[in-house]
Order: sequence, then structure tokens, then C-alpha cells
Amino acid sequence: MAGVQTVFKRYEKKYMLNQSQYEQLTAVINKHMQIDQYGKHTICNIYFDTDDYRLIRTSIEKPKYKEKLRLRSYGIPTLDSKVFLEIKKKFDGIVYKRRISFPLRDAYTYLADGTYSRENTQIKKEIDYFLSFYRPVPKMYIAYDRIAYFCEEDSNFRITFDSNIRYRKDDLFLEHGDHGDVLLGEDMHLMELKIAGAIPLWLVKTMSELKIYPTSFSKYGTIYKKLFTEGEVTIC
Repeated sequence: MAGVQTVFKRYEKKYMLNQSQYEQLTAVINKHMQIDQYGKHTICNIYFDTDDYRLIRTSIEKPKYKEKLRLRSYGIPTLDSKVFLEIKKKFDGIVYKRRISFPLRDAYTYLADGTYSRENTQIKKEIDYFLSFYRPVPKMYIAYDRIAYFCEEDSNFRITFDSNIRYRKDDLFLEHGDHGDVLLGEDMHLMELKIAGAIPLWLVKTMSELKIYPTSFSKYGTIYKKLFTEGEVTIC
């Protein structure tokens, strides 16, 4: 994906929509924004955490500062496909995402022993520190189907819709496919507004009319709480 950003700083606001709300809202969005060049696509992630799930347990407590690490691919990759290793931080409501890209086989090597000689950027140094401090290991695979909208007048404003969220806590390899247990019903859509400033008035008005309200929702956090309640994960 040429030209993909490696550094992000923005607000991210989340909303859960049913099928009716989704259809009515996207009908309005289509008048103001465009679907990006990738159309509907699948995003695959491996989330890393400590053995005792320290990172997600801290995140669930909604601290002022939190961070996480994930390995991401767009579609099911091969070992030669480009993937992204992302460190995502949130402080005072602002999301900072920094990432490096390399072939999947090199990503696995780097995560296993810290060696990757082709890049020594500031972002890599931050990820190096994260790895040395937390000693994270693969904990959860999460995939979902995404449609993303962009605004030609404001490149800092995007809307994404995620559906068919599925997960697995075993077989944590991106190249093994996007199978997993389904988290939400087929008629549920997670919308995220990714903004640097104010939400456009036309969108605020439409969401108010459709009774679409902000929610606190973390894919990894929701799955962790579900599995913990079911006794599928435990704290060491």
C-alpha cells in the first residue's frame, strides 16, 4: 500500500449502529464523502499482551494513558506480504498511532528476537522499548470487514464501518486465514469517526435524528471480558 501513513494523531469516536441506522446514515454519508480506493476489505490483527493480560486489563480501567501493540495486515497475507507493526497510544482522549512496515516473515523474526537491520527509525526505537519493557506475546487474533469513507475537503476526517468482527485466541498467525468466532450479530456495525477537529454539522444532525450516540467499545477489550466471564482466559 504505497503512501500509507506511518504516524497518526487524532480523536477517534465510536458508535454502534443497527442495520437500519447503518443504511440510513450511509445514504447521507454517500452525498458528502467517498468510499476509499480499497472498498470493502478485511483487516487482520494479532494483538500482543503480557502473559497476565496486563495491557488490556489496564485499558479496560479507562486510565488517562494507555497503549497497545498489534501486528496488522490488509487481507490474508503470505510470509512475503507487507504488514504493519503498530504501537497505539491514547492520552487525554487523543489517539497516537505509529507503525513500521515490513514483510510478515521479517515481522515474526523481529518480534521473536528483536532483529531487523533494515530500519532504525524513531518509531522502531519506540517499539523496541515497548517490547523490552512489557515482553509481550501474541494473545488474540481479531479480523473484521471494513468500509472506509474519506472527505476530499478535509483529509483529516475519515469514517470507518467495521462488521463481521471475529476472533480466536489460538492459531495466532496472520497467514493462517481470517476464521474465528463471531463477536457481534450480522446486523451490527461499529462506526468510528477519525477526526482532528470538529464533526461536520450535517453528520451531527443526521446522527441526532437517527438516535446514534457515542459508545465506549474496544474489540480486544470486549473479547477479553467475554472470554474471562466464560472462564476461557485467566489471570496468572
